[in-house]
Amino acid sequence: MTEYPTPQETTRAVRYSFGMPLLLMAGLALLGLPRAVLHDLQVIHEGAPVTWFLALAPVAVWILVTVRVRSPRPFLTVLVIGVMFGVMLAITHQLLWNFAFAGMPALLEAGPALRLATVPGSLMTGAAIGAIGGLLALALTSLRRHNGGHD
Repeated sequence: MTEYPTPQETTRAVRYSFGMPLLLMAGLALLGLPRAVLHDLQVIHEGAPVTWFLALAPVAVWILVTVRVRSPRPFLTVLVIGVMFGVMLAITHQLLWNFAFAGMPALLEAGPALRLATVPGSLMTGAAIGAIGGLLALALTSLRRHNGGHD
């Protein structure tokens, strides 16, 4: 007979792996959505200072929280947050498709194949942002350990 871990054991295992609960990681990933939503609604545009802020600030928060909680695996932690963000980004783009491509009938009438073709790009974007952020978190964690681990 196979014994399954209790919810408490699972929570402890996740905290041991990432240094924080998955729910907090999902909340951190959500910080990246305002830029995607505002962009898809055509409220902000590429290159504007607010767009850069909305793109970079969430990743900085991911890194700072990961370093602050002393995650035992900072690269993996921020990578997973990035992947969560990528999933949320893909869903957001699908939900806001009609707004994002307003005035472009060919794209609005696109079949499911074209819409599904955009999903890997969102997933890769999240993973790439998470990997880059994870490398920065790893570097900061290593620097902190090298300097005696003081805040």
